[in-house]
Amino acid sequence: MNSFRVFYSALLAVGLSIPAAIALAQTPKPVVVAEVIEAEVKSDQRVVGTVHPLRTSTIGSAIDGRVAKYLVNAGDPVEEGQVLAQLRTKTLDLELAVAKAELELYQQRLAELKNGSRPEDIAEAEANMLSAQAALKNADGKLQRIQSLALRNAASKEELEDAKELSDAARFSLQAMKALHTRIKGGPRTETIAQAQAQVELQQQRLNLAADRIVKSAIVAPFDGFVSAEFIEVGAWITRGDAIVEVIQLDEVEVLAPVTAEAVVHLRKDDVVRVEFPELPDELFTGEIERIVPISATRTRTFPVRIRLKNRIQDGEPLLLAGMLARVNFPAGKRELLPLVPKDALVLNGADRSVFVIDKQGAGGEAGEPTRTVRKVSVDLGVAVDDRIQVRGELKAGDLVVIGGNERLLPNAEVEIVRELKANTP
Repeated sequence: MNSFRVFYSALLAVGLSIPAAIALAQTPKPVVVAEVIEAEVKSDQRVVGTVHPLRTSTIGSAIDGRVAKYLVNAGDPVEEGQVLAQLRTKTLDLELAVAKAELELYQQRLAELKNGSRPEDIAEAEANMLSAQAALKNADGKLQRIQSLALRNAASKEELEDAKELSDAARFSLQAMKALHTRIKGGPRTETIAQAQAQVELQQQRLNLAADRIVKSAIVAPFDGFVSAEFIEVGAWITRGDAIVEVIQLDEVEVLAPVTAEAVVHLRKDDVVRVEFPELPDELFTGEIERIVPISATRTRTFPVRIRLKNRIQDGEPLLLAGMLARVNFPAGKRELLPLVPKDALVLNGADRSVFVIDKQGAGGEAGEPTRTVRKVSVDLGVAVDDRIQVRGELKAGDLVVIGGNERLLPNAEVEIVRELKANTP
């Protein structure tokens, strides 16, 4: 009766008259139902575990530097790639500018070599070669005249030797000018261009290294999560590898539970288990066994079992927190034949666990269909089996329980079944 009074008071509070409130209360509520099944499954064994983050990352600095900005505090939510702290970059910016300038210089030198000799240089070399040819011709002519005079004893021995030296010098000069002309006309050697290309590539890597140090001056989050610890302050000098901040991932969590050998031998990876938290009596979680560590703790002789759970982030805050105690119900006891209901059928209210069962009353309606009401049945929860939960209570196979629209149902309320889901026996 008190529930009805509260219900009517709520309706009146939003402006409905008493007749309208009564009419609304008597209108059959649309619901989705599912059939209760029975199966012989193992009874549960409860183990107390602890919530751990799915991932924990202590983020360090990849370079030396001084902290210019520290942008987060412990407890803040962060996104992958978000900047958490920033090191000073003035010196790094200067190094990058120098590396860019040197790269431009080496690139221009390489381009000059690849473009070959200029026409003016080739023309100059050719002119020098022709001049050397003329000088040689002139020197040879003088040598011939001196030789002719020497035969008539009209020229001294010293004059003849000087003429020979001038002729040889002119010949060597022509050879040098021809070689220079050939070299200039042919352009730079392949090896010289390759050396210049290597110098450009080396400088490009130096530039990349300078740019990489600037990128690493920003400390970023490796994944979506929450800041769990701070290790430095603005102005602090840090060296490569020093810890900056710790980030934990909580969109999913792991529950670590110590399980005895008698129970762990019945567990398998991917088994579904039910998990409850004392701080969250109105919430029901099911998770899958992620790992069974095959070595026991020496002191307790228990085996670590890790269960992965989906967490819920509400208004930027995780529902499940790292370090919370969890009660895990493993299917490890003797087999019992008990009812199984869909998880969505459970209505949780503190320590009270219940389901709404469809009853038939009377024979109303033009088609002779019986009116349908709901009956609230308190249950005790057992193990999870796929998407269903084992329960103990006044239920039997074939009963219909409400799985959709049960949030605001009251006992004995009239309902209209809009959909019925069938289930396979596990």
